[in-house]
Order: sequence, then structure tokens, then C-alpha cells
Amino acid sequence: MSAPLVATRPSATCRRATVSTPPGAGEAVVPVAGKAPGGARSRGSGPSGDRYPSVKPVTRHTAHSPRESATVNASPDHGTRAPEPPSILSKAFELLRAFNSNERVMTLSELSRASGLPKSTVHRLIARLIDLDAIEQHRSGYKLGLGLLELGATTPAAGMRDVAMPYLAALHRWSGQTVHLAVLRRYDVVYLEKLARADSPSSLSGVGARLPANCTAIGKALLAWENLEDLEAFLPSPMPMMTPHSITGVDELVTELRTVRTVGMAHERNEAQLGLACVATPLVVHEFAVGAISVAHRADTEAGQKIEHALHETAVQIAKEIREGLTHGRSHWFPREV
Repeated sequence: MSAPLVATRPSATCRRATVSTPPGAGEAVVPVAGKAPGGARSRGSGPSGDRYPSVKPVTRHTAHSPRESATVNASPDHGTRAPEPPSILSKAFELLRAFNSNERVMTLSELSRASGLPKSTVHRLIARLIDLDAIEQHRSGYKLGLGLLELGATTPAAGMRDVAMPYLAALHRWSGQTVHLAVLRRYDVVYLEKLARADSPSSLSGVGARLPANCTAIGKALLAWENLEDLEAFLPSPMPMMTPHSITGVDELVTELRTVRTVGMAHERNEAQLGLACVATPLVVHEFAVGAISVAHRADTEAGQKIEHALHETAVQIAKEIREGLTHGRSHWFPREV
């Protein structure tokens, strides 16, 4: 089995695939362009310096970055400041986050229970959010509005997804396996794209899903390009566990990340979801992992060298196009200058 055919720049109009055909014969090997992401030198500064500052580390998994946690936990000499009451904006976001992939349409009572907000507050917020096109009425319930989709399509992450999509589609068609694109946010990975066959087993890695980075191959591929000394100090301990096979010890994870950084490829098996495995590699631009891609497969099978080779070459091509795009005003995609 040879690597996927992406010899020329694919069309940007490629649509998300849902069903792929099995690999066929006569496919050409993708030419390798640019520097391979594996084995780059370790950095003492960069994005990890922004994400993990030199303060006493927190020891629990929160939604705050270490910098934010240090600020929140700091107490003045005169005593602990009382927490500020939730703002109307924070309540609105709590209401919007009550929706999920299993509850796309919810009644007022369901939204009140899911958000923890009183019905009267939910009623007022819904009326205003409908005016803003953030929520729409759907029969006797409510759903997220298309205005949120329009906003999401303008994010830098969405721009990177547009660049990567044709290459991901080619890899998906050739391999017949589930393909992902994700970015790192604090200690989690957020999935920007997922291409799967109609008969693929269900998984937790849907578009927009957020999973602990330590439990996923794609998260390990991203963490491996951070400053590992900072990670040792600031990763929450113990780290989140999704299955009995998840790595929750910081020392054990950092040891594995050093190997990932050297070989340029990350693996996990039964760590995020029982029965599933994954292999991933980062998208490295100017020694910074702006994202990562992965190929998932059943845990009782092996990805194989051909899959890993194709994954690597796909990442090289995506990273090459991102680098070229930096000259066209796309530097705002990244947490720091590249």
C-alpha cells in the first residue's frame, strides 16, 4: 500500500467526506516537501513560556491556565477577596454551553436544569439571544443559531482547517480510516475536523470536542513540542483519566513525550476510549506545533509503517502550505509570532 496521492495542491472546495472507498491500486507516493517535524531541537522559550509561566504550579485540572490560576488564587494581605457574582455574559455562555451533540434541541425547563440557571433568567436570556441570532426557536424548544456558525467560521483555527482539509480528505480516502485535525488549548485538545466512514465505530472525537491531551495521541503530539520542563511543573497532577489505560502520572507522560519529540510520531491504545487506537504527528511551522493530525484505528489492529509514512507526508505538506501562507497575513493564526 503506497502513500495517498496529493502530488499537486488540492482544490480548496473539497467537501467533508463521510464514506470512503478502500485503497486501490496504482496510487503514487506523495513527494516529501519541507523538513520533517520529528527530531527538532528542544526550545527553552516560545508558546510554552506563555502558557506555563514561572509561578508555583497548580495541582488540579481547571479551566484556567496556570497564569490565570495564579492570579485567581492570589490573596491580598487584608484577606481573601470574595468572588464576583456571575455576570450576564457568563450566564449567557452557561446557557449556550447547555446544548451538546446529544441535546441539540432543548426546552426551557431542560435548559434551566442543564445550565443551573433559574427559569426566569433562562427566559430573559433566550429572548435576547434570539435577537442576536445566537439561539433559534425550534417548535416547542430552542437550538443554537446559525449566527454562532458564522462567527466560528471566521476564527484562525477555521482558516487552518480550510488549508488542511483537502490533504486530510486525500489521506482519509486512501487509508479508509478516521482522520482528525486538532489544536492544543491549555491541557486539552480541541478537534477541528474529523473524517470517518459511515461504518466507523462511534468515538468521542467529534468536531468541537475537547479531550484531555494526555489521553490522546494527537494531544501527545502537540504536548511533545512544548517546553517539557515547564510541562513537568505545570501539568495537573494527577492528570485526567478516561480509561484504566490512560497515563495520569506527569513523569511517565513527559518520558513518553521525549520519545515522541525524537521520532515525530505519537501513539495511544485504549487510553481515550476502549477498543480504539490512534497515531498522530504535529504540524510544525518554524519549530512550533500549530496543530496535529491523526489516523485512528481499532485497538486490535496496527497502524503500520505505511500509514505512519503517509501521515507524516500529509503533515509535511500541510505545514508547508501554512508556512507559505504566512506571507499573506495569516500570522494571526498562531499564539505567538512564527
